[in-house]
Amino acid sequence: MSDPTPLDPESKRLEEATRGAKHWKHWGPYLSQRQWGTVREDYSADGEAWDYFPHDHARSRAYRWGEDGLLGLCDYQGLLCFAPALWNGKDPFLKERLFGLSGKEGNHGEDVKECYYFLANTPTHSYMKALYKYPQAPFPYGRLVAENGRRSRQEPEFELADTGVFDGNRYFDLFVEYAKADWEDILIRFTVLNRGPEEARLELLPSLWFRNTWSWGRKGEGYWGKPLLRPAGGGVEAVHEKVGRMLLYAEGDPQVLFTDNETNLERLYGVPNKNPFVKDAFHAAVAQGQFQGLNPLGGTKAAFRYSLNLPAGESRVVRLRFSRSALKEPFGGAFEGVFDRRQAEAEVFYDSKLPGMAAEPRRVAEQAYAGLLWSKQRYDYVVREWLEGDPDQPAPPDGRGAIRNGGWGHFGAEDVLSMPDTWEYPWFAAWDLAFHAVALAPLDPHLAQSQLILLMREWYMHPNGQLPAYEYNFSDVNPPLHAWACWEVYKRSGPPGKRDRVFLSRTFQKLLLNFTWWVNRKDVNGNNLFSGGFLGLDNIGVFDRSKLPPGALEQADATAWMAFYCVLLLSMALELSVEDPAFEDIATKFFEHFISIADAMNSLGGTGLWDEGDGFYYDQMRYQGAALPLKVRSAVGLIPLFAVEVLEEEKLQRLPEFYKRMKWFLENRPDLSRISTCLVPGSPGGKDYRLLAIPTRERLQRVLRYVLNEAEFLSPYGVRSLSRFHRDHPYRLELGGISNQVDYEPGESQTWLFGGNSNWRGPVWFPLNFLLIGALERYHQFYGDGFKVECPEGSGRFLDLLETAEFLKGKLLGLFLADETGARPCHGGEGRYARDPNWKDLVLFHEYFHGDNGKGLGASHQTGWTSLVAELLRRKDG
Repeated sequence: MSDPTPLDPESKRLEEATRGAKHWKHWGPYLSQRQWGTVREDYSADGEAWDYFPHDHARSRAYRWGEDGLLGLCDYQGLLCFAPALWNGKDPFLKERLFGLSGKEGNHGEDVKECYYFLANTPTHSYMKALYKYPQAPFPYGRLVAENGRRSRQEPEFELADTGVFDGNRYFDLFVEYAKADWEDILIRFTVLNRGPEEARLELLPSLWFRNTWSWGRKGEGYWGKPLLRPAGGGVEAVHEKVGRMLLYAEGDPQVLFTDNETNLERLYGVPNKNPFVKDAFHAAVAQGQFQGLNPLGGTKAAFRYSLNLPAGESRVVRLRFSRSALKEPFGGAFEGVFDRRQAEAEVFYDSKLPGMAAEPRRVAEQAYAGLLWSKQRYDYVVREWLEGDPDQPAPPDGRGAIRNGGWGHFGAEDVLSMPDTWEYPWFAAWDLAFHAVALAPLDPHLAQSQLILLMREWYMHPNGQLPAYEYNFSDVNPPLHAWACWEVYKRSGPPGKRDRVFLSRTFQKLLLNFTWWVNRKDVNGNNLFSGGFLGLDNIGVFDRSKLPPGALEQADATAWMAFYCVLLLSMALELSVEDPAFEDIATKFFEHFISIADAMNSLGGTGLWDEGDGFYYDQMRYQGAALPLKVRSAVGLIPLFAVEVLEEEKLQRLPEFYKRMKWFLENRPDLSRISTCLVPGSPGGKDYRLLAIPTRERLQRVLRYVLNEAEFLSPYGVRSLSRFHRDHPYRLELGGISNQVDYEPGESQTWLFGGNSNWRGPVWFPLNFLLIGALERYHQFYGDGFKVECPEGSGRFLDLLETAEFLKGKLLGLFLADETGARPCHGGEGRYARDPNWKDLVLFHEYFHGDNGKGLGASHQTGWTSLVAELLRRKDG
């Protein structure tokens, strides 16, 4: 027997990290891009997190639960942090962190107003690269706030580039690179380029600091005594009772600055400081020439000050090294060699993940993966302590638990988590994380699994079985996609017969608790029609679906998600039954429960949530004794297509208890099985299959006519979240004396529902398109080449469902792939990205995309779920 293929160096490091042989992931990009304005830092009486801790406080006020910085890194506990700070000689303070608008300041909700890009990363963070573009003119903080505040919701957002600060190329490019010589020996390289036509000055301050764990009056794990940064030969020594001793070396002879990471009470509150050395001392020293706040002996925050005068078009390199060991020659000849090797090894690693992929799609895929890996962030939030407040701080106002998260006193997160967006959403979201895990699985299967397990551990999952939604309200309800993610990650854990069954069994048990919570809490009438609230779709409904008018809402999407949940748990149980027959009983339960839900959706009360006249699924209100369908053609009516699974008859026959019960059920309850379950002898490949699905073949065909109609759901860049039909035919509802309306809105949200920063009334959303493509592939497995649909509707071209899935995949990829002019639709016509060589290869992965022209909207770095583009590229290329 031949030896297994040797691992490439990055895969070997990943294997060592997974085994715990070498902690290659101990240091990584876990430093948040934004800690201010988060729920964790909010100790207000009204729950207005943005107002309680605004950007203006961030440079002067010690954070309680985390830290932030500009393209930095920290240890996995978030105790010792590193990031660059910048000053262009004109701003009123240093650029230490990314600036953006709060939810109230933006005309479409919160929004980062910076230009930065994640360019490279590996799973062990052995090599990382990012880019920040810093204007040479004064950063237009006030203008961005004022102009966005002036604009209405019908106008576009006013972006940094719109201010003209990049005109004439008068800006600096700062490339930030990290390479690990060993797991605690990190090489740092800053490359600063003056892109402008004239000489320009830049102050670069690579900074090292400790998270403040000593000012709160608490003792025990996590509340370490005050550490120390002090001068050492050629650099700074860091000493901490948990972190130990680390050394940061800086090349050349920069000025070394010290202060403490403690709040400047005098600046913020007019109260004398107990300690004269405060967090914003570097701002005062560099930007204002006030040096009295610096401590020459050391502190808990340090910076190396490099004053760089760069002629037009020229660059400077600044090098540092962060190590556990004392080094005689930290910048010797091996320094650049380490960078060269790690870059080459990253290329080899991605060769194995993206084999044979052409340069342009590979560029997109690598930047998508880079953003996904850069979005791993340290997240600390212990709800009980947050509600109580701290002994050495002012007591928090009464009633905080009634504002949010009061029922989650068990919750205690102290972990590295995959975030949706490191600035706009610097906190986990349950359904986002499901997509992140699927995207992560090809790169780092262990990380994908551990992230899914973590959200179901007892310090996250509520004792009643609910998964926490997101930090603004753990009790809100996200779509129950955890089972889908677990199943998909399991299938990617190896070839059939060699997959990680321990992971499958471990997650299956916890998913049973969550499924039971859904059944007990969200099927109010016990009729298998569910109401989950907004379900992550923000403003998709004619009213806020979490705050109902009089009546009861039966949701097509909530019901379909639960049917999907059933078929996934059924598939997992059947898989586990192969080695443990005890799982056959629970498999039977989910088989029967799925059919009951599908039957209720299709025929309860006559037609369930199906509208025979329109050929579409709708939400339904129970109001004054009558059923009122809410005839909005939206993604709500497409989600029933996702709940589909294909079971191979031969494999089912190997599970005698399940097979016997299934046959009995189908023979004795034809009333329930007639719609969704059938057997087709001679299905594709000569095998017999069972299909579990909500729509019949005829109903599937009718819904797909809407999906593939360019006047309805089909846009040039994927499937819209709301039909374009509603542009000329708004849906209006008079209920309880209140009038509500849904219009087709292909761009930013026109409403303030859920803060108004996300819009589900027309744009293209990547995660739902991804699920639809997967569903079509499963339908094709059952129906085969004989099931064809006109694609697009009215074109005269008929495709089978696998070809249709490929057609939709191509539409989505078209958002990111450059055309012959260099333009990418996701950049929305911004000419720099098409023409300027210093911008053209940069790709942004937005939260969602304009329903007509594909322009990226919402959070600009949502390489959480939008990183699924890399998965589509992998499949298409394969």
